[in-house]
Amino acid sequence: MATLALNEYIEDPNAQQRKEWESIQEQLRNMIVLDDQVDFDTNSFEDLQYIGGVDLSFPGGDDMEHAVACLVVMKYPSLEVVYTDFLETRLYLPYIAGFLAFREVEPLQTLLNRLKTNQPSFYPQILLVDGNGRLHPRKCGIACHLGVVADIPTIGVGKNFLVIEDGPELQMQYVKEKTRQYLNKRGDRWLLKGSSGIIYGAAVRTVDTAPNPIYISQGHRISLDTAIRIILATSQYRIPEPIRRADQDSRTYIRTHKTIGND
Repeated sequence: MATLALNEYIEDPNAQQRKEWESIQEQLRNMIVLDDQVDFDTNSFEDLQYIGGVDLSFPGGDDMEHAVACLVVMKYPSLEVVYTDFLETRLYLPYIAGFLAFREVEPLQTLLNRLKTNQPSFYPQILLVDGNGRLHPRKCGIACHLGVVADIPTIGVGKNFLVIEDGPELQMQYVKEKTRQYLNKRGDRWLLKGSSGIIYGAAVRTVDTAPNPIYISQGHRISLDTAIRIILATSQYRIPEPIRRADQDSRTYIRTHKTIGND
């Protein structure tokens, strides 16, 4: 704590942790690839066979320490589930907004490593992550973080808009107004571009029946255009199927394993 002023620590006991994590995010950000580096044709999706989705669910109540991580792999284009795995985990690190990856990446990476070891033929060519990628205050959300450390193409899928301090164009009210105005049907998009000119991602309407968009951003080794088209190709409902199934299956796992969090 030598480098941290005492009054700063009293005001924010996590200040030192934030500084350390910000430094790591800056290092990871410099390693992110924002172009398509995949083993399938990004125009036709020829040779795209397996798409993964990951999510974590919690037992409920105030328990944000115990969780179940889930990895689902689907066959493309049928979206048939070919692989599902779970990991009961304990998240010892505190939740701090903007640093979700430091709590959740490790169990997700464990699931990917387990798949690579046990059934490598199902290893996903691209991974959809429940959380943001480039749409992040330091342009390094959980989808970027996981993509870099696992060296896998990733897409961040946010269910809610994360405000970025880069001008009025990325404030909540402005984005809501624009999405209501321009997202009228499936496939419509609104680029999330700040005053700096940086494009952080896009608000996309994935189905005609659900007016609320999702927020898509690049994770690693994928362009924004390809990311949007993959999300649309895997969305039967508002949330793309790989993430929707990972969310549903992890919640079902918790309901059927009632001892989670009772250690």
